[in-house]
Amino acid sequence: MTLHRRALLAGTVTVLAGTGARAQQPPDARPALRLPVRPQTGDVVQPLPRSAPGSDLEVIDLWPDLPPGGGGPFRSEYRFDETLTGVITAVARPCLLVIRPERPNGAGVLIAAGGGYLRIDIGNEGLPVGQWLARAGITAFVLVYRLPSEEWRDGPDAPRQDAQRAMRLIRWKAEEYGLDPDRVGVLGFSAGGHLMGVTATDAEQDLYDDLDDADGLSARPSFAGLIYPIITMRAPFDRTMSSRRVLVGDDPPDARRRAYSVEVQVNARTPPVFMVQASDDRIAVTDHPLLMYAALRAAKVPAEMHLFERGGHGFGLGVPGSPAAAWPALFMAWMRGHGLLKS
Repeated sequence: MTLHRRALLAGTVTVLAGTGARAQQPPDARPALRLPVRPQTGDVVQPLPRSAPGSDLEVIDLWPDLPPGGGGPFRSEYRFDETLTGVITAVARPCLLVIRPERPNGAGVLIAAGGGYLRIDIGNEGLPVGQWLARAGITAFVLVYRLPSEEWRDGPDAPRQDAQRAMRLIRWKAEEYGLDPDRVGVLGFSAGGHLMGVTATDAEQDLYDDLDDADGLSARPSFAGLIYPIITMRAPFDRTMSSRRVLVGDDPPDARRRAYSVEVQVNARTPPVFMVQASDDRIAVTDHPLLMYAALRAAKVPAEMHLFERGGHGFGLGVPGSPAAAWPALFMAWMRGHGLLKS
């Protein structure tokens, strides 16, 4: 599918890391478009629409300069590329897309959409989920994280660095967004579930050098929702070919498999976890949440898990009328039960 390169520049609706300023983009601030021509006919191809999913949202850059470690995709003024259906690649400048509720209740959620660590599907699993949370009074932060497949020198640790930095920035800006720092959690889908899982279980391992006061705050989320998550890299459950190859390779040693398996990192400081899975999921088979649940139970960490008969993989908020569509209400009930939603 043709890509629409998002012009989220310094003049776009932006909040730079470490500042609270919000600047509105003037209508004529976009760069001039050069119209492409079809070589077969010479006909001018009309430019894509000026907007892509989420292009009107407030933006927080994660890093004041280039991300740590170096490498990555092309360097340009653009933060990332996005299709018109909301699939993101070429993440050069990781950031947060902020969805503010009309009446914030003090809770905040960092959302990581999936895509096998090859892309980020915010059109299905990021923006709709953020809008749903905002309707419930929860401030949503959609994470646009670096993709290890895009030649970052820190490889599979690059998105983990972004997630840690995002959690710290959200807490640093808690007063600005009307948040209670003790009610900021994560919600991840598929590979994004893996990313949010390691953020919840391994937050005490600092993966980058401190940059500012924000990095003095905890990266440990207050709670974690993992929706059809990729959990383990260990055989025989490592059939999620994309995520496994990107994170640990085709034939990794056991130590590397364990290092990127979420269930292995669970400890007594892991926050409460909510999990959802469909039994007919052929990508992240049900062994993934079952292994995670067993590890949480062994560590005496509060956990709730729902296995639905049908739903497959990548159902987002759930197809209306399907069993999996029940999970959003169950998640809200779980949050209330843990005192995370306060009017």
